[in-house]
Amino acid sequence: MSVNMKDYDYLLKVLLVGDSDVGKHEILSGLEDASSESPFCSGNAYKTTTILLEGKRVKLQLWDTSGQGRFCTIIRSYSRGAQGIILVYDITNKWSFDGIDRWLKEVEEHAPGIPKVLVGNRLHLAFKRQVAAKQAELYASRNNMSCFEISPLCDFNIRESFCELARMALHRNGMERIWRNNKVLSLQELCCRTIVRRTSVYAIESLPLPPSVKSTLKSYALTTSQCFNTLNSTSKSKNRCKTPTSSGRNSCCIA
Repeated sequence: MSVNMKDYDYLLKVLLVGDSDVGKHEILSGLEDASSESPFCSGNAYKTTTILLEGKRVKLQLWDTSGQGRFCTIIRSYSRGAQGIILVYDITNKWSFDGIDRWLKEVEEHAPGIPKVLVGNRLHLAFKRQVAAKQAELYASRNNMSCFEISPLCDFNIRESFCELARMALHRNGMERIWRNNKVLSLQELCCRTIVRRTSVYAIESLPLPPSVKSTLKSYALTTSQCFNTLNSTSKSKNRCKTPTSSGRNSCCIA
């Protein structure tokens, strides 16, 4: 019997908004692993791409809102269920940057508080620049946004902007608590835990290790011992569970 396993840990809906001809389609078409998964939409289909963030697979549904003049209708229609917004302008077109105000106003009206990232596209045409990077950074700072200049042609800063938006969106939805519990341990921490499980606090001093490492190991050992004693005494007083035995696992893991 086959089991349908998900190929991601989190799924986020992201809108790309901005004036026409700022390169939103360029951004999506330049993604190597992107696939179109919107057979019932014509003109405003979305593509999906998966990024790795803090050891978790985050699948993004990237909706290209086409940048038509009817931006009010677009935001109302597509903002439902969206967890992030990418505001795109063309660094060689000052009008497209000025138009961000209009898009931002609609986003705040129909999707208030949603995480946003400001993206200046076509950095490979910087010799034609009409929008200074500092100007965009100040604008983004005033509106509580992150800011990136990207180039689909050079594959520059696109993944980084996606990762930043995904991090903001997951943090807003309270996922940082889950990440903290599943955080990948450092090599040193893994080694310390392994040694502590197999020795006593008194035997640590005789190990051929640097003093700083021994100090860390003693801290682990003492804390683990205290946790074990606390659980043991609690279980006896309540008489509701068996006393923990040395079955090869610690009664308490140190985060």
